[in-house]
Amino acid sequence: MVSTVSSPLGVYPRKPSATAELFGEGTALIGAVHLPALPGSPAYRGQPVAEIARYAVEEALAYTGNGFDSVIVENHWDLPFLKPGEHGYEVAASMGVITAAVVAELGSKVGVSVLSNAGECSVASAWAAGAGWVRVNQWVNAYVANEGFIEGQAARTSRYRHGIGADPLKVFADVHVKHGAHAIVADRTLAEQTEDAEFFDADVLIATGSRTGHATSVEEVVGIRDHTQLPVIIGSGVDPTNAAALLAECDGAIVASAAKDNGRWWGRVAPEKVRAVARAAGK
Repeated sequence: MVSTVSSPLGVYPRKPSATAELFGEGTALIGAVHLPALPGSPAYRGQPVAEIARYAVEEALAYTGNGFDSVIVENHWDLPFLKPGEHGYEVAASMGVITAAVVAELGSKVGVSVLSNAGECSVASAWAAGAGWVRVNQWVNAYVANEGFIEGQAARTSRYRHGIGADPLKVFADVHVKHGAHAIVADRTLAEQTEDAEFFDADVLIATGSRTGHATSVEEVVGIRDHTQLPVIIGSGVDPTNAAALLAECDGAIVASAAKDNGRWWGRVAPEKVRAVARAAGK
């Protein structure tokens, strides 16, 4: 018997678990590969993209060789971040080439996130590279961030994904976004915003803290989990001290700061720290 979910449009089949499809059953641990500055960004210093790709592969293998399931590739040093729709061809091209090198090592379970909130650019890069999923921080509704006013990207990204034949790509969508104010939707409950993201066809929902590396509260995780049929993962702040408690309430986590040599997102991946997180997660 096919399990179904009710919606304002009627009844439709429940989606298979995207995390199980990508990473297998059980808790998924995903490491964030924070790339050096790419061509076009102010901090870029002219190194060949192939050199950045080698760096990305080294970081990815430091995660997966020590207990993690996969990685997400992010242009985290392209500061200050552009808004969606402002990224040039050089960003999609660079992210595609770099991610393809990681996919060659790990397979299609790799993810892509082009910051900030660039759903279409992420889809272009991921599909060209053979990756399996993208993270879009603001999938529905809107908020105010460092970059200014940021709107949900679900409508444009979904149509773009379909238009280039990239429907198999999964969308991991944050419910509350880091590094921003949510006053615009402050009259909406966490439950309502969770249901919005599912209704707009996300595949996995993400619970986060307020900033990169800041712990996500158990209440946030449970509040999202209890109002969706989709898998829920944590997007920030998991470390060896809280991994067991947080991961008991969800399907996995994206981890970076706790796995870096300096404990900050801009450090290098430290294998012993990766193993510590994996052990705490029961991997």
